[in-house]
Amino acid sequence: MKKIENKVMLITYSDSMGHNLKDLYKILERYFTKAVGGVHILPFFPSSGDRGFAPMDYHKVEEAFGDWSDIERLSKNYYLMFDYMINHISAQSEYYQDFLLKKDDSKYKDLFIRYKDFWENEEPTKEQVDAIYKRKPRAPYVDAKFADGTTEKVWCTFDEEQIDINCKSETAKEFIRDNLTFLCEHGAALIRLDAFAYATKKAGTSCFFIEPDVWEFLAECQDIVSEYGVSLLPEIHEHYTMQKKIEEKDYYVYDFALPMLLIHALYYGQTQYLKNWLTICPRKQFTTLDTHDGIGVVDVRDLLPDEEIERTKEDIFKYGANVKKIYNTAAYNNLDIYQVNCTYYSALGDDDASYLLARAVQFFAPGIPQVYYVGLLAGKNDLKLLEETKVGRNINRHYYTEEEIEREVKRPVVQSLLKLMEFRNTHQAFDGEFHMHSCSEKEIIIERVNGKHKAVLYADFESKKMTITYTDVDFNEKVLSLAGAHIHEGK
Repeated sequence: MKKIENKVMLITYSDSMGHNLKDLYKILERYFTKAVGGVHILPFFPSSGDRGFAPMDYHKVEEAFGDWSDIERLSKNYYLMFDYMINHISAQSEYYQDFLLKKDDSKYKDLFIRYKDFWENEEPTKEQVDAIYKRKPRAPYVDAKFADGTTEKVWCTFDEEQIDINCKSETAKEFIRDNLTFLCEHGAALIRLDAFAYATKKAGTSCFFIEPDVWEFLAECQDIVSEYGVSLLPEIHEHYTMQKKIEEKDYYVYDFALPMLLIHALYYGQTQYLKNWLTICPRKQFTTLDTHDGIGVVDVRDLLPDEEIERTKEDIFKYGANVKKIYNTAAYNNLDIYQVNCTYYSALGDDDASYLLARAVQFFAPGIPQVYYVGLLAGKNDLKLLEETKVGRNINRHYYTEEEIEREVKRPVVQSLLKLMEFRNTHQAFDGEFHMHSCSEKEIIIERVNGKHKAVLYADFESKKMTITYTDVDFNEKVLSLAGAHIHEGK
C-alpha cells in the first residue's frame, strides 16, 4: 500500500471513469499513470443517497463498483484517500434501522442525537435554533418513527438520509474506532473526515467547530489511525482561519479559497488578492480548483472584499459557459448558498489558455494538488445530465465512458494539462521552498527551489500569457512547452 507522496491526487467516483473500479484502474494505467500519483475515491460504500455520502456500511464496497480486491490493487500503484462521513450515517443503515425497531432496547440507541436528551427541555429555544450553524431554515432534525408507534426528534444536519452521530457517546466512540481501523487496514493512506466541523455539538452554541471539543475529538481520531501510518484530512468549508488553526495542530487541510481567487484574478486581470493568499495560506495542504461539489464562495470571505465576492459570483453566470442562475435554485434541487455549481473549465469560459494558467498556479502553489476527474479532462458543463436529473450539482458530475476518455485525452488542452501534472510530479523543485517575486498587479511570479533545482512560473493575468522555466538534470534552464497555452515570449 502506497503512503502519501507529493504528487497530484485525482478525485473521482468509482463509476465516473468507466463503469467501476476495475475500469478505473485500467484507464488510469493506460492514460494517466505519470500524471496521477494518488486517488481520492469518492465514497464507494453501499449508500442510500447523496452519491455515496449517505453510507450504510464502511466494511463493504458497493457491489456495482467491485470489491476490496479492486481497492487493494489501486493502493499498490497510487496512494489512496477514503471518505469517512464522521458526522452522519445512512437512515437505511442497520444501525438506525435497529434503533427504529427497538428504540431504547437497541444497542445503538446512544449512537444518535436525540432531542429529548440533548436539549434541556427536550426542545431548543428560538435563540438556540438561531445560534446553530445550519443547512436548513429550521432546527436540524427528522422525526424518528419507531416500530411501537411513537415518534421522536433526532438530529439531522443534511439530507433526511443522513442521520447525525452522537460522537461523544461511548457507542459512537466504539463505532468510529471500528470503522477507521477497518479503513486503515484496507488501503487508505489518507482519510478525509467529511463534514468534520458539524460533529461537535453543544447546546447554546453554533454546534460547528466548537473549541476545545473539536481538538479533543480530532486527537481521538488521530490516535486511532496513527499506528497505521495513516493521515487525516478534516474537511471544512468556512472561514480560512479555521484551516489555519487546523494546520497549526499539524494536520493536513484543504485550500478551498484558491478556486474563487483564481477566477477573480483571471476575470479582472488583478492578482493582489491571489498573491496575498499564496503568501499566508497553509503549507501543509491539499489544493483544489474543482471537486464533486461546487466552486466555494464562503471560503474566500475576508480574502476578497464582499463586493468582489459578489461581483465574481455574479460574473460566473456572465463569463462562464452554459451556466445559469436557475441551476442554483430549488428548480434543480440546489439551494446551496455556499457554492456555485459549474465545471472549472466552463467557469473560465471553456478557454484553454485561462484554464492552463489556473492549473499552473495551482501546481506551483504550496501544498499537494488535487484534480477532479472532470477537470482532468477539461470537461464542460453537462447540461444533459443536469436536465435529466434536475440536480444542480450534476452539471459537474459527467459519466465518462472509456471511448469518451480515449477521445478527450487527445485534445491539446488535456495533453498540456497532463504534461503539467507529470512535470509537477517529477521535478525536484516542488519538494523545496516556495517564493513569490514582486511584480505588477496583473502578474504573478512564483519560484520553487530545492537546492540547485528550480522551476519558475511567470503569468500575466491580463493577457493570459505564461511561461514556465525549469532546470533540467544538468541544471540547464529550459522552457516547458504547452499546446493551448499563451506563451509569453519575453520571459
